[in-house]
Amino acid sequence: MRRDRLHALAIVTTALLTAACASSEEWTTWKEHPSHFASGEHLAFSLRNRSGAPARVTREDIALARSQGWWGKPITVSTEQILEK
Repeated sequence: MRRDRLHALAIVTTALLTAACASSEEWTTWKEHPSHFASGEHLAFSLRNRSGAPARVTREDIALARSQGWWGKPITVSTEQILEK
């Protein structure tokens, strides 16, 4: 129960901190979904891959994104850049 509250608080905090900087395209995307992130894994991936730093993408990330239907700005990496773990 406590973990769920912390998770919800993290999502709300992140949404509030980024809301003022959202583009109209981002607002449109967010309005199409009931929450800011599709899952906790989606949130963790987004925090790990913030703008400006090299993207860290694993095969598990790709599988989760497909199965959970992640949305937002896509991160593109070449096949050679995909990490095994």
